[in-house]
Amino acid sequence: MKHTHRILLAAFVPLCFTAVGAQTTPMVEQFTLANGLTVIVKPDRRSPTAAHMLWVRVGSIDEVDGTSGVAHVLEHMLFKGTATTKPGEFSRRVAALGGRDNAFTSRDATGYYQQIPSDTLEDVMRLEADRFANNQWVDDEFKREIEVVKEERRSRTQASPIALMLEAATGLTFTASPYRRPIVGWMSDLDAMTAQDVRNFYQRWYVPGNAAVVVSGDVEVAEVRRLAVTYYGPIAARPVPVRKPQDEPVQAGPRRMDFKGVASQAYVNLAFKVPKLEAADFAGDEQGRDAVALTVLASVLDGFSGARLARALEQGDSRLADRTSAYNGLMGRGPQLFVLSGVPAPGKTAAQVAAGLRQQIALIAQEGISDEELNRVKVQWVASETYKLDSVFYQARQLGSNWINGLPLDADTRLLSKLRSITSAEVQRVAAKYFGDDQMTVATLVPQPIDPKLTPRVAPALPTRH
Repeated sequence: MKHTHRILLAAFVPLCFTAVGAQTTPMVEQFTLANGLTVIVKPDRRSPTAAHMLWVRVGSIDEVDGTSGVAHVLEHMLFKGTATTKPGEFSRRVAALGGRDNAFTSRDATGYYQQIPSDTLEDVMRLEADRFANNQWVDDEFKREIEVVKEERRSRTQASPIALMLEAATGLTFTASPYRRPIVGWMSDLDAMTAQDVRNFYQRWYVPGNAAVVVSGDVEVAEVRRLAVTYYGPIAARPVPVRKPQDEPVQAGPRRMDFKGVASQAYVNLAFKVPKLEAADFAGDEQGRDAVALTVLASVLDGFSGARLARALEQGDSRLADRTSAYNGLMGRGPQLFVLSGVPAPGKTAAQVAAGLRQQIALIAQEGISDEELNRVKVQWVASETYKLDSVFYQARQLGSNWINGLPLDADTRLLSKLRSITSAEVQRVAAKYFGDDQMTVATLVPQPIDPKLTPRVAPALPTRH
């Protein structure tokens, strides 16, 4: 599927911007409660709304073999009540306050959020603190919800040949990193999962020292502090589990996979292991430049209408591809990848598309990029992030994401500074440095015909939240 933003814009929020053409320094404050819980507050009084987010530094990266998907299942179970709230009551109360809520699980984190009128902040802080500390449910609730999660896997992964191929490709790409496991979990692990597995994961990771509350919007820092102390402060401190290193070994040669799936078109995905931004990279302007230059490279290839991949591979009578894309993973708790992908045009092969994608990288390595391309990426990057700051939810999400990755509060401003200083020579250098065979994994979807004897499966009408 063609993306509207090829560059990892979600990671880059220039905190020094509040509106296009206007620069101020917003008041962002961070403090830690006595029990270890982090609180981050960013006032923005342009409208009487607020975003309240609870971030827990636990995701699929923290799971162990045999219980894949448990972080995501636990996210579902946090909506099943406490001693004082019934299953589903949390969301009903937030809706009654005029707000909306949801949650998400990623490789690196689990997040719970509410977007509300700012004068109802105390109500949602009381509710969220209660379920963070006192989540409980009977086994029957788990038995019902695990079926919802299984259906989510069926509909989002097992019903999509590309999703299945990418899942298998990820397992081939990573050897030691927990990123090799799918966030939703393997079906066999979901089948074998017990209510106690989920409770154990909750007890282990949902501790104050492993969580952060982020509030942005029409709020006062002192009042948020008071509410945090009142509702989150009484939660007992417990040790944060020790995380052992799970470093990915250096890849020593190309990896290739043909994946057979029922599909009308082939699809090819090339993943290259690349460096990511680390917390230490924010100590000075010279650190982490390769990671930023790689993200600029992805945008030059596929970050705007008429970018290089579309012009070279998707146009004209001799076009190679119906669709192409480029993406760079800039930051995360685990190893990151630069990914090129494409769908062959009629009469073309996946191998031809793969060669065409690599050729565009090689051309940049040989000839560099134009000043016009570089400036367009920079202007678009800054403008996009500036407009996004109109959303208090986006502001909270970025502050929480920075915290999850161990970055300073002003990481976004520093990152924007790095972007502005990236040169075309640096983009050319990373194009020449990171795209050899040794760090590459190529996965190809090989289309298979539909078996007319198979009856299409009709999915049951199960409720979902996401």
